[in-house]
Amino acid sequence: MKPEHPTHYVNSRVLKINVGFLLSDGPGHSRDMEFDFPALRVAEDLDLQYLRGPLRVSRTKEGLLLQGKLLGGIEDECSRCLEPLQRTIQIEIEELFAYPDPTSAEFSIGEDGILDLAPLVRAETLIQAGRTAVCRPDCKGLCPDCGTNLNYATCSCRDNDIDPRFAQLKHLLKD
Repeated sequence: MKPEHPTHYVNSRVLKINVGFLLSDGPGHSRDMEFDFPALRVAEDLDLQYLRGPLRVSRTKEGLLLQGKLLGGIEDECSRCLEPLQRTIQIEIEELFAYPDPTSAEFSIGEDGILDLAPLVRAETLIQAGRTAVCRPDCKGLCPDCGTNLNYATCSCRDNDIDPRFAQLKHLLKD
């Protein structure tokens, strides 16, 4: 499957959310948000084909607690045959954005009341994207000697390199 390359990405500015109203409401208040972005450039090193899903923002006395399960589409390659593929990853968000003391948590909200979600989405996406992907469960991969994609062609280079101690076992495959 050949991935489609969007020609235009939405800038990561859309992940900067004005939460000043929620900060002034005080602890105990929450707001539900729904994300549905097309191709999105989260950072210089990360583009998503889409980002969608619900997110709950709850005011606590320490700041804002974000909780949600977002789905993001990424371009990847099969770990066996190196063919390009598109896959959907689940980005689980459960993070406290500190306010007013920015030193008490990894993420914080500035004095302007703007919450920048991009660094968190980037970090969680890279963690999830680090897991290996295969184009299909029965992918045969590449020949380690000649590099032939064994899903589309067979190669004879492996047949000549049989360890003589195991040569007799090859006859069992023919039976």
